[in-house]
Amino acid sequence: MICILLVAGHGTLLESHIKNDQSGLYSFLEDVPKALLPGVGGKKILDFWWKVVNTRQLFSEVYLVTNADKYKHYERWATANNFPVENIINDGTTTYEMRLGAVADLELAISSKKISDDIMVIAGDMLCADQNFDIAQVLKFFKLKSGELAIYYELEDGECNSSRGIVEVCPDTHRITQFLEKPKPGVTSSRLASVVFYCFRRQTLSTLETFLNDYPSTEDRVLGRYMEWLINISKVPVFGMKLPTGFQLIGQVGLPDYTKWLAHYSTMKSEPRVKSITCRSYARIGIIGNPSDGYYGKTISMSISNFWAEVTIAESKKLVLVPHPLNDPTEFGSLLDLFYISRKEGYLGGLRLLQATCKKFYQYCSEKGIALSKQNFTLKYNVNIPRQVGLAGSRLAQDLTMLPGRGAWITGLQSAPIAIVSATLKGLMKFYNLTDDDLPKTVQPNFILDVEKEELFITAGLQDRVVQVYEGLIYMDFSRPIMEEQGFGDYVCMDIGCAPPFWLAYLRDPSDSGVIHNNVRQRWLSGDPEVTEAMKIFAELTDKAKAAIEQKNWTELAKLMDQNLELRRSIFTDACLGPGNLQMIEIAKQHGCAVKLPGSGGAVIGLCFDAKKLVELKKSYQEAGFVFCQLSPYCPGGV
Repeated sequence: MICILLVAGHGTLLESHIKNDQSGLYSFLEDVPKALLPGVGGKKILDFWWKVVNTRQLFSEVYLVTNADKYKHYERWATANNFPVENIINDGTTTYEMRLGAVADLELAISSKKISDDIMVIAGDMLCADQNFDIAQVLKFFKLKSGELAIYYELEDGECNSSRGIVEVCPDTHRITQFLEKPKPGVTSSRLASVVFYCFRRQTLSTLETFLNDYPSTEDRVLGRYMEWLINISKVPVFGMKLPTGFQLIGQVGLPDYTKWLAHYSTMKSEPRVKSITCRSYARIGIIGNPSDGYYGKTISMSISNFWAEVTIAESKKLVLVPHPLNDPTEFGSLLDLFYISRKEGYLGGLRLLQATCKKFYQYCSEKGIALSKQNFTLKYNVNIPRQVGLAGSRLAQDLTMLPGRGAWITGLQSAPIAIVSATLKGLMKFYNLTDDDLPKTVQPNFILDVEKEELFITAGLQDRVVQVYEGLIYMDFSRPIMEEQGFGDYVCMDIGCAPPFWLAYLRDPSDSGVIHNNVRQRWLSGDPEVTEAMKIFAELTDKAKAAIEQKNWTELAKLMDQNLELRRSIFTDACLGPGNLQMIEIAKQHGCAVKLPGSGGAVIGLCFDAKKLVELKKSYQEAGFVFCQLSPYCPGGV
């Protein structure tokens, strides 16, 4: 890969303003080339770009194209900065009227140096807000795509899209569908600005000569016009990659704008970074429809504030994942202590969840053309979700045999892994300033599920991930036509004020939660009519429950919850539930309460609107050795 830095501009507005400034503040900058003006952090603008591309592992050669008028300035800069003087290309022009145009300068570099390799082209006089972005990610994305690459960023408030090259980008393929060089107001709503930062394949370099032959006028020989011609007319595939930063070509602005943007970007650089970011994901209860989410069904779930997982991420010199003192023990009181902890808790804690999420996050950003800044961090987690109580579970209690030594983190701490992955994703997005435009909310549940399935080999459905992303009271439709068409379900945020007061009872010792193998999924995949019909009924119960909740018809909702439980028992059998779950169900029924499993086992939820009966119910559960509590819905944004 060859890198070419373009710095051959002449007599700009900025140069004129500096020369005619009456204050005397900028007299020391008179006749200084644009690329050698002060940039962010006090260094010259070109110093930054040379530092970015001066990597032999990425570029075999770096060339700089300038003009005869400024050649000596760049020669002096080169000797002071270890830039090979023989790689400076002089285009021979001395005035603005004699200029060749950026496309002709680029063609001159390619022909004079006999370049037949892929190239990266950057304007060396461009201010960049983020001094830490990783150019290796740019090259990686370029190599992933079968086409050229154009870097773009989102215009800040106050920036006008009629002064830039604006791109329209397909969100799925990342191919640029249209390039508009300084469009007139109203032509496009896009605020994605392309800058002089491109990668071209070796087979595309011949199009430069074609373009120059078709456009003899110097005014047209700018890279924006070339990209417009390449994309809109020649239909060459050009992909876009978004950098989470801002750029300013100072050759196009005057002194007031140069000083304004330099001060703005310098302020951004000097602002103290957030010491730490803490993100939480809350446990959920499945109110109705579960476990049909993995079978093209429908469900309603609600996030609760009683239980949560949180991660804290802070910038650091090295990337560090901090083990949890309880869930990732590395020190033990004795060999006997290690034996007991390993037998009860297993060997797999939460550290692997952090690592898997980070790996998947980097992979996603690389594949989607999102360049991340070169920042390391320290990441740690905490969790208070009870083990093996099915509060946002992965249904492994139903789908897998518990393997010796794997412990409750796989089949037991069913909501904790999901919540930890979800919280880690939120933390990474905030740390790297990604928004829902970069990783859409509809896609985030699939991302979390992919971490579990592809990295950790955990089989699961989407329901729990959806609730932890959207939060609140959520109706989810996973019908086959919807899932096959868009890759995710239809999700409706219901009014959480409509939710009734649920109670929760769960096993104090989760060792008896019915973790045994069953063949429901195999039966469903083979078209077993009993299982297929059951999943349809789960979906019907969900639609009826949605109406009951919206109407606050708690009698109807209680009836539907009981039906959900009995239908589940009929296909999964009581042997799968285990004696602990069956005992909790029986206690609720003895007190006349609606009851169902909120997840895969280890807990039950129910409804009880009689205060006296609720006290008796709590006492019965506690006397039987279960934990009992009232649930508090989690309201996103504190609403």
